[in-house]
Amino acid sequence: MNSETAIPNRYSLPAVALKTALVHTVTYFVIGFLSFSLFNYSARYADPLLGNFMRQTDHPLVAFGPMFQVIRGFLFGLVIFWLQEVFIIRKNGWLYLWLTLLIVGVISPFGPSPGSIEGLLYTTVPLNFHLIGLPEVIVQSFLLACITPYWVRHPEKKWLAWIIGILFSLAVLFSILGGLVALGLFPTPTS
Repeated sequence: MNSETAIPNRYSLPAVALKTALVHTVTYFVIGFLSFSLFNYSARYADPLLGNFMRQTDHPLVAFGPMFQVIRGFLFGLVIFWLQEVFIIRKNGWLYLWLTLLIVGVISPFGPSPGSIEGLLYTTVPLNFHLIGLPEVIVQSFLLACITPYWVRHPEKKWLAWIIGILFSLAVLFSILGGLVALGLFPTPTS
């Protein structure tokens, strides 16, 4: 095989999937927490229009949610691994990854998700409810698409591994503690 048709060095599945899972969990938690605070999700999710559709923010599964993002992140990592020539190796691969996440995951998923074309067409949820969550998913997917390929291509950046590792540990810890509080198994101060 000549050098013009040779496949570039590929990254291993563990390197891609693990790093993607960690980055997804961290960005999901950080951007989710900021959005929860800025956009008053507790009140929005309590609205009768969403109350029967979305779990309330004090529900144990919502509190445990960030911990389970590792699974979603690993699944994203599988796809990124399979398409790494486009998303990691190619110049500006992060942009292709981000646009793919936006188009397939946000604007046009296979179901009527809030903020999607299907959601706008087939649900009775008002437009403002569709739009309120878009900044969160746009920013989170952007960070996932920027950080993951960079980290995979630059394993020598130990400082990045430390930062993501610490933030990941905190996200999982806070998720577990939040879940225990929501289940009533962890004491909280009374007001």
